[in-house]
Amino acid sequence: MKLKLLAVFFISCPLTTFGQNVYKDITEQLLSIDELDQKYRNQIDETISRFGNNSKEAKELFKNMKTTDSLNLIQVEKILNRHGWLGSDKIGSQANTTLFMVIQHSDLPTQIKYLPMMKAAVKQGNAKAGSLALLEDRVALKQGKKQIYGSQVSWNMETDVSFVAPLEDPDNVDKRRAEVGLPKLETYLAEIGLKWDVEQYKKELPALESTFFKKK
Repeated sequence: MKLKLLAVFFISCPLTTFGQNVYKDITEQLLSIDELDQKYRNQIDETISRFGNNSKEAKELFKNMKTTDSLNLIQVEKILNRHGWLGSDKIGSQANTTLFMVIQHSDLPTQIKYLPMMKAAVKQGNAKAGSLALLEDRVALKQGKKQIYGSQVSWNMETDVSFVAPLEDPDNVDKRRAEVGLPKLETYLAEIGLKWDVEQYKKELPALESTFFKKK
């Protein structure tokens, strides 16, 4: 009788605890990945400011960042393929955001691969609509299309001028941003030191498109 009771205990009781431990381990793993994801990105501005964009220091930094992104992606893909897009209720807000950040920093085939999964996760409440918007913008631009939400800002190395990458229907961008919980484009750009003038942007857009997509 004692053996039977023991067997029932070990089968029924630890399952909840086991699940919690799995999510705890995944959370800790993702938080570590998050630190690595930002490690070299946090050094970009200072490195370029001190040594220049084409310096050996900058090139080494970007090389390390690319290597780290590849290693992070291997881990995140294992999580996504095994557990799906885990929500904040299971792994916390920061770890949940890390899933998006690693995919956002991956190559186009990987972004396209996981875009449907993230769309489904948004519908299920397991990912943020605003984050999905950023991924959709990045994918669109890489595919030679104009972005929808204005989240992607580019930089002209020759003129040292930053600008909003080609944007679809600039007049209604704030309406689209509001629908996914993003602040007005003017507010977003002000945070990175850029001014938004929609009328001026529309005048410059044809030239921006020509220059931007010519590089792709």
